[in-house]
Order: sequence, then structure tokens, then C-alpha cells
Amino acid sequence: MLGLKLPTDPRWVNIVEKNIDDILTDHAFCEQKAASTAISLIVSFPEYTELVDEMIAISKEEMTHLKMVHELLKKRGLKLGRDRKDEYVIQLLKFFPKGGSRTTQLVHRLLYAALIEARSCERFRLLSEKLKDQELAKFYRNLMISEANHYTMFLNFARQYGGRELVDPKWNDLLEYEAGIMKNLGTKSEVHG
Repeated sequence: MLGLKLPTDPRWVNIVEKNIDDILTDHAFCEQKAASTAISLIVSFPEYTELVDEMIAISKEEMTHLKMVHELLKKRGLKLGRDRKDEYVIQLLKFFPKGGSRTTQLVHRLLYAALIEARSCERFRLLSEKLKDQELAKFYRNLMISEANHYTMFLNFARQYGGRELVDPKWNDLLEYEAGIMKNLGTKSEVHG
């Protein structure tokens, strides 16, 4: 369903289980960044009414997820750590050329968001199936469904505004590029690392 070209090595969950506070902190900041991305799309492309409506809803949902992760940290006696650079995102952004028309910029941002949501969904599925901590497994199962919905929504908007004939080949190229990035990741307790 997600179309990812390189699945996460299931052994990544073992790294996560040894560093639960790290993954939860990273996850919290991923939710904050997702909300920020939605708000940025509203600010940058206010003329797309349907997109604005969906981004308002997503920004609220992502902030709710941030609150949920933060509450989970507190419940476990942990504190929200510092945000770290996300090497995955840094590398992913290199795929997209600078400039272009407003429509091209919008489509690129939608594809970027779709792929991040797809990878998050895939990682959350893995956590939901492999974590020994059943509370966390259930938590990630519920969030996985949300990420899948966001992934399809972003990709559908990209196709709507850019046209399938242009977007689908670019999406496939992006998936191949992302697989190359993922070959060097998966060794840290980070949502995308």
C-alpha cells in the first residue's frame, strides 16, 4: 500500500526498545514538525481552500499527537529531550530542486510530506507488531492508521494539483531516492533514523 522500496529492518525495534525515551522524544518533535508543515502549507498556499481546510484539521491532529506523546513521556517519568537534526529529512529535501512555479513548489512539498507520513506509518506498524511493551504497541497501532490517512491525503492532493501524469513518475523517482537514503539509516532510536 505504501509503495516504499526498502522496508525497515525489523531489528530496528530492538534499538528502539533499549532507548524508549529517545524514540518518544524524537516522535514528539516529529509530531510538532508535522503540525508546522501543515501550518506552513496554509501560509504559503492560502488560495487552495480545500487544502487549507485539510491542513487546519491536520495541524490540530498533529498537536494532539504531540500532547499524547508528551503525556506518555510524563507517565513513564521521562522528560521531553532536545530536538535533534533529522538526517532523513535533510537527505530527503536534497531530492527537490529549488525554485519552479508555485504549483511545482506545492507539489514538491506535498510529495515530501506524503513520503514522511508513509515512512512513519511503516515504522509505527513495525513498532505496533514487534514491541514487547503492549501499551506502546497499541499506542503505535492507533497512530499508524492516522499516518496512513495523512500519506494518502498528501499524495492525492499532489496528484490533484500537479496531475497524475507528472506526479506519478516523480513519486516513483522519490521512492527510489528514499530507498537509497534508508540503506544508511535504521541504526538509531529515531522515527526516521
